[in-house]
Amino acid sequence: MSRSTTHSSDRHGTPRTPHTPDPPETSRAQDTQDTQDTPDAPDRDHGPDGSGARQGRDSRTAVTVFVALGANLVIALAKAFGGIFAGSPALLSEAAHSVADSLNEVFLLASLKRSRRAPDDQHPFGYGKERYFWALLAAVGIFVMGGCFSFFQGAEALSAGSSEDHSGYLVGLAVLGVALIAEGSSLVRALVQVRGHAREAGRGMATELRRGDDPTLRTVLAEDSTACLGVVFALLGMWLHMVTGQVAYEATASFLIGALLVYVAYRLAKESRGRLIGEAIDPVQRQELRRFLETQPEIDTVTTLLTMRLGNDSTLVAARVDLVPGLDSEEVEEVLVRVKTAMTEFWPHADQIFLDVTDASAKDRAKARADRQALEETVAAVEREDGGA
Repeated sequence: MSRSTTHSSDRHGTPRTPHTPDPPETSRAQDTQDTQDTPDAPDRDHGPDGSGARQGRDSRTAVTVFVALGANLVIALAKAFGGIFAGSPALLSEAAHSVADSLNEVFLLASLKRSRRAPDDQHPFGYGKERYFWALLAAVGIFVMGGCFSFFQGAEALSAGSSEDHSGYLVGLAVLGVALIAEGSSLVRALVQVRGHAREAGRGMATELRRGDDPTLRTVLAEDSTACLGVVFALLGMWLHMVTGQVAYEATASFLIGALLVYVAYRLAKESRGRLIGEAIDPVQRQELRRFLETQPEIDTVTTLLTMRLGNDSTLVAARVDLVPGLDSEEVEEVLVRVKTAMTEFWPHADQIFLDVTDASAKDRAKARADRQALEETVAAVEREDGGA
């Protein structure tokens, strides 16, 4: 299409047209390639739930974090006293594990409050990424306070030998048994909330664990899971040490606990790093957004579509589109406002939408076809992965 000026719109105010279009039932031919599917609306991952529902989810997450924090504080004290009384390196490793988890839960509670602050001049897109920052700090805490201390305890046990009596071990085993019950209760609470999120999103538990948007809940779940597994390692190590008299079993348990914590810290840090840098939204959602734009009768070509997570319920969407010929400047403005309003209704988390009108060259059209094909292949791979989960 040819025009003398390029017009863009980035406002989010009241639409100038009184209606919002329904998603088209069919798509038209574009650049010799048909897009037969229509977008899903509303968005599967978020849904049109508004700020009240988002605050409700945050409240449930806060309760989950408080439950985990209370359990970890009590368990950390019990493990520390039991570890000192028994002289058990595995039990002391577990005490360090619980202390690290307790500190991390304080970080996560801070993230829940700070991420909800309103945008200001210095942070016009809001503070949603606070959650990713505090989740990254929690991962560092797990690595330093939990993983490194556990390795230290294992190495010290191997070098120092053993002089414990069985009465100390019985106390330690009792403490670990109580800890396993408490950690298990906290884990069940986190799993119940994850299951609720999965049900709201219309997908399975495994998919929700892999693709869920809440780093706070994922961190609590990872901490509780590793805490339960770490207690099992410590129980086995202490019991084998007590039965055989070989400290190597307990040292091995400490090394296993340390390796487990280091792995979890790595995974959590990797996820937080990606989202702090600027991660795109789920490829299925990107495909839905692209198809919605392509099926608008006034849009001839979507040359570029960029997305970035700004928080759990905030997404930046930037698209460069070529409109059909014959529209004057006022019609262009009305089209852009209408399309943006419809996108916000169908995908409530897309609260920062920027549409730029441009003249698409042959190179732009070829790139758009390649991008569309690459996105379809990515979505197909994700759906195969979800189907096998």
